[in-house]
Amino acid sequence: MGTKRFKSPVTNEKKISCLTPPSRAGSVLETILGCKWSLTVYALIEAGVNRPGAMERSVAGLSAKVLGACLRRNLELGILERQSFPEIPPRVEYAFTAFGRHFGTLLAAVRALEDAWPEETRGRAAKRVSRAKRVTY
Repeated sequence: MGTKRFKSPVTNEKKISCLTPPSRAGSVLETILGCKWSLTVYALIEAGVNRPGAMERSVAGLSAKVLGACLRRNLELGILERQSFPEIPPRVEYAFTAFGRHFGTLLAAVRALEDAWPEETRGRAAKRVSRAKRVTY
């Protein structure tokens, strides 16, 4: 990535200027990591819970509105596909696309990395994350 360091004329601090935007894959990761529920939805689909109502009932605190936004975002990114069945009542199921299954290998690698993370540094990082979550604006 094309980055350039320069000194701010006002504060004399070193700043990083991003000359090129993140790659498309980088943008997808930023979008997914910005969604609190995407990884939970992926785990549900992997476990065979693929209907929105069942997903909502399976996770405490997950509302229909937030789940719908999460599913739409993943449809737009090409990670999930939606299948509608012409039944009464209507039935909708979500599944991984070929890209989504490939993306799942990346998530599996992240899980493996987490398992290999030394316990002493994992604990410090967890404390830092929990402190960051408590910050309110």
